[in-house]
Order: sequence, then structure tokens, then C-alpha cells
Amino acid sequence: MLQFVSELSIEYKIFYSVLLFSWTVYLWEAYLAHRQRKVYRSTSHVPVELGKIMDTETFEKSRLYQLDKSTFSFWSGLYSEMEGTLILLLGGIPFLWRTAGLLIGRAGLGPEYEISQSLMFLLLATLFSAFTGMPWSIYNTFVIEEKHGFNQQTLGFFLKDAVKKFLVTQCILLPVTSLLLYIIKIGGDYFFIYAWLFTLAVSLVLVTIYADYIAPLFDKFTPLPDGDLKQDIEAMARSIEFPLTKVYVVEGSKRSSHSNAYFYGFFKNKRIVLFDTLLEDYSPLNKAGEPEPEHTEENDAAETKAKPKNKKQGCNNPEVLAVLGHELGHWKLGHTVKNIVISQMNSFLCFFLFAVLIGRKELFTAFGFHDSQPTLIGLMIIFQFIFSPYNELLSFCLTVLSRRFEFQADTFARNMGKASELYSALIKLNKDNLGFPVADWLFSTWHYSHPPLLERLRALRGPKED
Repeated sequence: MLQFVSELSIEYKIFYSVLLFSWTVYLWEAYLAHRQRKVYRSTSHVPVELGKIMDTETFEKSRLYQLDKSTFSFWSGLYSEMEGTLILLLGGIPFLWRTAGLLIGRAGLGPEYEISQSLMFLLLATLFSAFTGMPWSIYNTFVIEEKHGFNQQTLGFFLKDAVKKFLVTQCILLPVTSLLLYIIKIGGDYFFIYAWLFTLAVSLVLVTIYADYIAPLFDKFTPLPDGDLKQDIEAMARSIEFPLTKVYVVEGSKRSSHSNAYFYGFFKNKRIVLFDTLLEDYSPLNKAGEPEPEHTEENDAAETKAKPKNKKQGCNNPEVLAVLGHELGHWKLGHTVKNIVISQMNSFLCFFLFAVLIGRKELFTAFGFHDSQPTLIGLMIIFQFIFSPYNELLSFCLTVLSRRFEFQADTFARNMGKASELYSALIKLNKDNLGFPVADWLFSTWHYSHPPLLERLRALRGPKED
């Protein structure tokens, strides 16, 4: 066997090494998921240490929800891995490239129009990915999320949303890709510097405009009404010199009953976004005591569809402030800037290595490109396949760093005097989102970017700061 491998050409060694590593990663992930599923199956009663923070009914709902999600991830992951392997073995990438060439050829564009062919290839690839991923997304939304009370969408809304997302993605992806390819082609020996600067500029622009111009295409954003909560948020922002300009409430409840909060913006223009499902005073999923409609057969059918499937508790105002104290802690402690710096250092390194490797013809030959070396294909081969071991290691390191940042942000909120409110908010959010508080240690170490609930609660209950 070793002699057979040693006799293979460099192209075959590259190709089969990529396949081998891909399946190794998949099997490792499958092993970790198997360990966690054993925890879901075996932990059928609330552990003693959780008795005061989680009732039996919620614990069982959480266990079954996470078990269903894990099983779904196993099958979708297996399909994805088999699909990727078959695409490589059957020459799907060069086939799609040739198809893109034929399509632009009908418009009178020859092989010399490489950027046009690249954009057509990208459009076909994303179409293929959208169609093959759609059944899995539908099953996840309308079977798993529906079964456990989270889905609030109709099928028509879901499909309309999917088409809109695809079109918006293409409007951003295709122009950005064409400019990146053009920069690489005209950049000379130092093109990797110009390409990196371009991607940096694009990422900063997208982060700046996303919540103002892109996100509102999908969700309704409204300013948080004047009141105690808004005043308290503004006061808290001033106390740590956070340059807050606006506070929005986003209508997340029309899709899902999961909740979230985040901030965005650069320099002196920061905005805070709260999901309506996070706020017990605003979430339509919590509305009760309204006049009962007349019980006609037609009204009953409409109510069955419109009625929230998972009445959520949400957080009261002090708890919302504690959650925001945690989020603002990320800003005050420089976590956001550190993540941007790490991301850009990694991006620069990858572009530099791409510049070193792009001239290696054997990389293209290994994936079926014997007569041409398209730049887009080179980006795909090097960034997606050749860098995959490095990407896995980087992902694990960032997960470890993220957990450290989360503890630090919790400590920041605690030092603001919001330990008890954050403690209760974490319990409520865990309950509302059916998070399972028991994890296999190895699965948790590899996957959890946020510390497990119990670890966060223990830290918040640590020595008093005042």
C-alpha cells in the first residue's frame, strides 16, 4: 500500500490527500456528535446541581430538541460529505467550469473572458448549492423547529425569503468577486496585498451597511420606543463611554421564537439591536389576556395557524440591561477589535500563501484542470481544500478564545453590579431556546464558542466584587 502511494504522481497525492483529510474531519465530527448524543440519551433526569434552575418539563423538552437536532446534523452532514466526495471524484468542478464557458459562449464571449466565465461558474455553483440544500432547510424548519415550537413561518414566507436571500447574495457576491479577480490579475507581484486590502474594505463596508440597508430587506426594524428601558440603555452606554446613537427592535418573531441581541457600527456611530423575542414587554409571543375572538370554524382554523407555538418568557428590563452589559463588555474589553485583527491577519496570511501556490500547475491538474489555471478555481482549491487542515486548527483556537472572551464579558457585567440579573437572564434564555445544560467534555471543548451554562452561572456566583 505504501509503495502504491509513493508511486502516485504528485497530482494524485494532492487529490487523495484532500479526500482523506475531508473524511477524517467528518469522522472526527461524527465521533464527537455520537458522544454528545449519548449524553442526550442517558441524561433523562435533571441533575441535582440543576434542580434549582431548571424544571423537569423544560429539561425534557430541551433534551428531545437537542437530540433531534443532533440526529438531523448527522444525516445532513453525511449527505454533504458524500455529495462533496462525488463532485470531486466525478469531476464536477471542471464540468461546471466548462458549462459556464458554453453559456457565456452563447453570448459571444470566448475563453479569454475569464472573469465572465468565473461569474457564471459562481452563479451555477450557488444555484446548485441552494437547490440541494433546500430540502434539508425545509425539513429543519418545518419538521424539527415546528415540532419543538420555534418555527413561526409559513411555507410561502420561507420560499419567498429564500429567493430574496439568494438574489441579495448574488448582488453582493458577483460584483465583489469580479473586482477581486480583476485586482489579482492586474496586481503584479504584490497582488496579494491589494487583494487583502480590497477584502478588508469590503468587509468593513458590509458590516457598516448591513443592519441599515441589507437586514431591513428581510426583517422590520423599529426604534425602541421612549421609556424606562431606552433611558436605562442610554445611561448604561454613557457610563462606559459607548457611542450609542440608536436602539432598534427587530421583528424576529415572524420567523422563529429564538432570541438574540447585538450591536454594530464603527467609530462614533454604534447601534444596538434587540430581538422582540428577547423582550417580554414587546414579544408578540407573550401577549395574553386579549379579547377572545368569536369561535367560528373559520376563526378557529386561522387561530391555529397564527397562534404562537412556543410561548416565550423573555427577559424583564433589568435582565435585558444585564445581557446588554455582557455585549457591551465585548466592546469595552476590545474583543471586537481583537477579532477583527485576528481575522485580517489570517486573511493576509492566506492571500500571501495563495500568491506562493497559485503558480503550481499540479494543484490545478489534481482537480481536473489540465489546460487552464483559472484564478477563481485557484482560490477555491487553495482556500477550501489545501488550507483545510490549517482552517480546522484555526477554528478550534478561535473557539477556545471565544470562550475566554465570554467569561470576561460576563465578569464585566458582573462588575457593573448586574450579576444576579445576568444569572437569571441566562437561565431564562436557556429555557426559551431549549438549550441543554449538560455536555460531553470533548464535544464541548471542540464546539462550544460559549461556555456551558453551568460554568457561566458558577462564575457569576463567585466571590463578590462589592
